[in-house]
Order: sequence, then structure tokens, then C-alpha cells
Amino acid sequence: MTRRVVITADDLGREPGTTEVIVALLAEGHVSATTLICVSPAAERAASQVRELGVVPRLHVTLTSERGLPPWRPLNDSASLVDPDGTLSDDPLVLGARGEAQDVVREADAQLHWMRERGLVPDAADSHAGTLYGLHGRSWLAESLEWCARHGLAFRLPRDPEPYFGGPLPPPLAAAHEHAIALADALGVSIPETIATNRRTAHELGSYEQLRDDYLRRLAALPEGTSELFLHPSREDALPGPDGIVRAWEARLLRDPMWHRALESERVEVVGGW
Repeated sequence: MTRRVVITADDLGREPGTTEVIVALLAEGHVSATTLICVSPAAERAASQVRELGVVPRLHVTLTSERGLPPWRPLNDSASLVDPDGTLSDDPLVLGARGEAQDVVREADAQLHWMRERGLVPDAADSHAGTLYGLHGRSWLAESLEWCARHGLAFRLPRDPEPYFGGPLPPPLAAAHEHAIALADALGVSIPETIATNRRTAHELGSYEQLRDDYLRRLAALPEGTSELFLHPSREDALPGPDGIVRAWEARLLRDPMWHRALESERVEVVGGW
């Protein structure tokens, strides 16, 4: 076996600044995949831009809005997913308390249909803000895996979750994870060996160099098989507050010669999917 990694830029279509950066990184060959938020007003332009590049994003199933941006609306009439004004809450815990499985599946269907209508036929899906995984209340992992199987989609669910969580899962989550892995295999849904991303703030990191060193360690620790590193590159001014700093650092990392030398020296093959 060899070590392979999908380098994903999450949140294409989130807003114009993020879209601009991700499209540039794709054109430059610095990322091997991206994920598309279909419910954002910037999604239409983003879909057109990546289609021109010949890139097909994964579906970033999105069931919440984003703090600091005007709230988004679902593509389907999904009563349990929305606030009284018809928009998606920006709090994943609110969604986790009220979302109903049938509405989650119908909205995922609507978002997949939106992509296919625009000539983008994804081969995989994942969950924006982790809402499908039960990290914020209800879990829709079983429904998500069954939905992926119906549509022939791979899914972002790591066989080994420790690199993402930073340690062993709590017992209830560990049991749910074990069940989900068994279900994915039974359904024939392809999943990555592991996944990793930065979960620390600019204050916690302290500097760009610290973020770079963290990713270099993650790269060196990748196991045999196909894993995924997913980042959220953007312009600093595209997001309010300190989140913009970290996302700008991630865009810088993907162009950093030290990062590219590490990919070569670690002999990790960069691929587009698992």
C-alpha cells in the first residue's frame, strides 16, 4: 500500500471572498478537491467558475447558516430545519435539537439535484459544520450513509477518528462510530482512512508558523491508504473576527514551498478522492 491524501478546500460558495481564493487554488493545482455550499447566494457563480475549470466539487450538505453572514434558506420546504422566518439557524445545537430525519434527507436530495442541474455530478458528500454526525445533538449518520448508497456517493467518515478529535472518542460516540463504519462497509459507501483539519483559533495557534507546523505533523502521521486533509482557505477580510486570520493562513500554507517539499519528502501521493 501507499499513503495517499485528498487535500480539500472546504466551503466553496460560502461567500465571494472564499470562493475567489478556492478557485485560484484549484487553478494553481494547490488543492485536489473542494466542497460546494449550494444554499449560499454565491453558489451559482461558484458552480460556474469550477465548471469552467473542469472541477466537480463534492456536495457539502449544509443545514445551518453561518454566523456573520446573512442567513441562508434551504432549497427544500423543510419545516424542522428552519427558524420561524424560514432561514437556517446559525447554531448547530438548535438544528440538532429539532431536525427531523426526513427533512434532512429531503434537503440533501434538493442540494444534490441543484448540483446535477448545473452539470456538476459529485462522487462524494460531506457535512458542513459536522451536523450530520451527531456532534451537536441528533445523529443522522445512518440516514446519510443510506442516502449516499442510493446515490452512489462516497462520504467523509474516517475509519480512524482520533487525528480529527485529538484522542479517543467518548464511549457513546465510539460505539456510534463503530456502528457507522460497519454500516458504510455493508452499504458499499467509500470512506477515508482518516481525516484531519485545524480546529484551533488564531489566538490558540499564535502564528502562521505554528499552524504550518501542525499540518506538517499531520502530514507525517498519515496512515497507509487514502486520507483527507481539509482546510478552509479564504481572504482575511472575507470573514469577520479572528476566523479570517486562520483561513488566510491556510491559503498561505497551500502555496508555501515548505509544504510542497514536505509532500514530496513524505512520499504522500495527492489524489482527488477516496
